[in-house]
Amino acid sequence: MTPKLFSELGLSEEILKAIDKLGFEQAAPIQAAAIPVLLAGKDIVGQSQTGSGKTAAFAIPAIEKTDPNLRAVQVLILCPTRELAIQVSEEVHKLSLFKRGLHALPLYGGQSSERQFLGLRQGAQIVIGTPGRVMDHMKRGTLRLDSVKMVILDEADVMLNMGFREDIEFILQSVPKERQTVFFSATMPRPIRDLIEKYARDPQNVKMEQKAMTVPTVEQCYYEVDRRYKIELLTRLIDIHDLKLGIIFCNTKRMVDELVDHLNAQGYSADRLHGDMSQMMRDRVMNKFRKSGLEFLVATDVAARGIDVDDVEVVFNYDLPYDGEDYVHRIGRTGRKGKEGRAISFVGGRELFQIRNIERYTNMKIQRAKPPTAGEAEEVRAAAFLDKLRVTLQSGEYKKQDHLIERLLEEGFASTDIASALIHHLQGESAAPKAAPREEREERPRNDRYDDRPARPRYEDRPPRRDEYAPRYAERPDFNAPNFRPPAPPRPAPVKRAATVSVPAAVAAAKTVPGAPVSDPARSEKISAPAITAPTKAQVHAGPEAGAPSAPAPERIVPPAFAAKPPREKFEHSTNPREKRPSANPWLENKAKAKVSRAPGAAQTRLWMSVGEEMGVKTGDIVGAILGETGLPSATVGTVDIRERHLFVDVAAEHANVIIAKLNRATIRNKKVKVKIA
Repeated sequence: MTPKLFSELGLSEEILKAIDKLGFEQAAPIQAAAIPVLLAGKDIVGQSQTGSGKTAAFAIPAIEKTDPNLRAVQVLILCPTRELAIQVSEEVHKLSLFKRGLHALPLYGGQSSERQFLGLRQGAQIVIGTPGRVMDHMKRGTLRLDSVKMVILDEADVMLNMGFREDIEFILQSVPKERQTVFFSATMPRPIRDLIEKYARDPQNVKMEQKAMTVPTVEQCYYEVDRRYKIELLTRLIDIHDLKLGIIFCNTKRMVDELVDHLNAQGYSADRLHGDMSQMMRDRVMNKFRKSGLEFLVATDVAARGIDVDDVEVVFNYDLPYDGEDYVHRIGRTGRKGKEGRAISFVGGRELFQIRNIERYTNMKIQRAKPPTAGEAEEVRAAAFLDKLRVTLQSGEYKKQDHLIERLLEEGFASTDIASALIHHLQGESAAPKAAPREEREERPRNDRYDDRPARPRYEDRPPRRDEYAPRYAERPDFNAPNFRPPAPPRPAPVKRAATVSVPAAVAAAKTVPGAPVSDPARSEKISAPAITAPTKAQVHAGPEAGAPSAPAPERIVPPAFAAKPPREKFEHSTNPREKRPSANPWLENKAKAKVSRAPGAAQTRLWMSVGEEMGVKTGDIVGAILGETGLPSATVGTVDIRERHLFVDVAAEHANVIIAKLNRATIRNKKVKVKIA
């Protein structure tokens, strides 16, 4: 088709002025084919790829055919998602900037119905909405469609796939029959053709014939990688290509959340977009992404419908889409309006067959790429650093430091060594500092909270933990042996009992002795006791005043099981409320003391970091940075104590040097980190 200018399409001065302000001069093929037909009042079935300019193809005629003096809904545009509805509404506002008296209103879920009702009552002429919310306003009586002249179904195939067929038919049956019906869809499956035959009147087909359904300005490739190494490959590709603005697609909301956390922990600026977020949160994320406040937007397919950002450099298919249509919509987010873009897909295992299906659907070969090695990534980083250094040297916009360099030269250092040391520090490749002896360490400012505590013994000075228990463990049987049988419990040794007497007999004998305790004669329980000698009659009647010798009191009968119990000490209440009462059971008391004084399970080293609360650092940032940079398990990190301008973190002593080396090359919250042993 021969390219046409917008001035050749018979548009009004207001529309041409708005188009000129947007910077467009030549109409896209779909616009040049559809606008004259729609202005003539005919129905259209348009088939075009994503990002080809079809929004303006139906928005311009809709604005032209709207009467600004009539305060009623005259054009209804249906979109599958709220994001696409917002995008179309913004496009209509831009194109109708100089059309006085014309108002467009988006209707979608997640926004206040009262605010939408107020906009309808003020007389919006163009309504852009999702089928569910439009039907809701119709049933409430807040949206009247008596004056509708044009109904437009944008992304009709997506709306049917999302289950809106009944809603769409309800809306189409409610608008006047004498109307103009417009269908725009990337594909034309059988359900779409059924709707066209039922509700369109002699529609004109406008189809952009292309050899491939995808945008030719998008470079497409895929990497064969195992799921476990996707995040590593993703970050390596971002660093190698120096990507600043991109969209990463995942198939599940959970994967979106996990990937965002990984990227933020490694120093990249990323945020999420999926269906579980409120509309206010989604608007905030999209506005930030449009203003390049984010580097990467991680999203699901449904939530990403309608993302229209012109300068997206790359689209990552972190999870391969389930069908070719979703693939076309995904990569259509980049390479828009003639700009170059890049689409990178990660494929693992059986997903290779899925790539072949996508190639057949798009009629385009997707090239397989070789994953870059760590050495190649380092070379690219070094080349990028040299380019920045070269630009700075050529511009001359830097402060001269000749006096410092001359001092180093006078001390005998070579100029190449000085330059190498500076580059070494700038690139953040400084080696991990070694742990200096405590007496030779540089003194830090005193901290009253920590400096009064007794110093903990160093790892090499601590006594071995398990050596004293080794004999006990060696004597244990092998519980995993195939013929293992647990030993039978030992039988208790027989207890030698003394002569037994019945309670009544003992009581009768005790009654003859003055001062003997009297027991219940009803008890028939037998107890073990020494033999009791019955007193004589003279001893019974004789008292101490008679001069008779007093009989000795009988020994207290104590069962053998309680003979070793220590006497109970009297407890005096203390005035100190924090002082605990001693336990009556000395074994429990000793056990509690042992639990309190138990040593930690693994040796830890305290590290000092040069970031703190002033930089907005949280505990999760520190833990995520350590685990993300080193790949160590979460048990490696202990207590994190964040101060105003620095922090302390306890880590496993055996991994301390590795953590220091890794973090000295990393950034947290876009701040370069310095780490050393505290």
